[in-house]
Amino acid sequence: QVQLVESGGGLVQPGGSLRLSCAASGSFISINTMGWYRQAPGKQRELVATITSDGTTHYLFSVTGRFTISRDNAKNTVFLQMSSLKPEDTAVYYCKLNILQRGAAGRYASDYWGQGTQVTVSS
Repeated sequence: QVQLVESGGGLVQPGGSLRLSCAASGSFISINTMGWYRQAPGKQRELVATITSDGTTHYLFSVTGRFTISRDNAKNTVFLQMSSLKPEDTAVYYCKLNILQRGAAGRYASDYWGQGTQVTVSS
């Protein structure tokens, strides 16, 4: 079994910063792409940032230059450093990890989601 635990959300004023973390635990071989998504009330979930196993990153245009995704492979953890936060960044943030596991028929990769953490940007 694989479990993801997110932390770091909260209430912050516009222009402030927050750092989200998502740690994976359990039985698996390795973690491929790690990503952060967000869902605001009444809106669809959207991709915020991803980082591949070789460190290649991709960002939603509206967060480019303000958010930084990183990973610590030794700790099976992905981070999202958010700066210059805006009210429109308010949402529940979810991590998604593509994890390589070993099964009876061989290796396989599956997506796992974190439980979500609320980020509220308001004065």
